[in-house]
Amino acid sequence: MTLLRAQTAHQPGPPRSPEPLEALTRAFALLGTRGTGLIVAALAKGPADLHLIRERVPGFSDGLLTRRLREMTALGLVARTAYPGTPTRTCYTLASHGKALLIPLAALTVWAQDHLPANASEEARSARRDQARADL
Repeated sequence: MTLLRAQTAHQPGPPRSPEPLEALTRAFALLGTRGTGLIVAALAKGPADLHLIRERVPGFSDGLLTRRLREMTALGLVARTAYPGTPTRTCYTLASHGKALLIPLAALTVWAQDHLPANASEEARSARRDQARADL
């Protein structure tokens, strides 16, 4: 008796994930970028200049906020308006893509409040440290 092996078509490159997984990967990459979700939430309160965004999202340097705002503007999440004058005044608002992100961010916020302890990230780091010590 001869066994036949199923042949698979040659696929160049790494296998691709199904589209929903690719979309989730892009979403988590965006939201996993430090400050992105917090800036969207801060701009949900209304238009703001860099100073006001820094007040709404404490703990971030002007440089980080500026970089993140540039990236978010390039992605179409944030709209930037520069007003002439001395000094030039810049105002940031949520663009339509940024406003559309508010719905999943609100759902994620509710989920986190219901299912993640307030110190979840510290607990996770502590568990990884404990595991690393146990592995030694």
